[in-house]
Amino acid sequence: MKGLVNSAPASFEMAANAMQNTQQAAMNAKNMNAEQAREAAKEFEAVFISQMLGMMFEGASAADSVFGGGKAEEIYQSLMVNEYGKQMAQNGGIGISDAVLSTILQMQENQNGG
Repeated sequence: MKGLVNSAPASFEMAANAMQNTQQAAMNAKNMNAEQAREAAKEFEAVFISQMLGMMFEGASAADSVFGGGKAEEIYQSLMVNEYGKQMAQNGGIGISDAVLSTILQMQENQNGG
């Protein structure tokens, strides 16, 4: 639980940024091209995966950690998890971006009167 407190600000900031970008994408759906919508969906998926992986890593004890624990590992673990999430999302992810993209495109159609 101790590591969760230290990594929470970075994770929450990343999640907040992705949510803000996704909400902004939804509000601006009329003016958004397909590539921008796809990027917003990928970013949302990256945050979701990072959050999921963060919980998984929190369950690992310091004795099981790669570097043996300590303050530095607590700090950099959240950064590593965020990068894992980004890389997983960019390389196929788990399918969430497809659903988010579909929703953004549906909203775009609705705004355009389609």
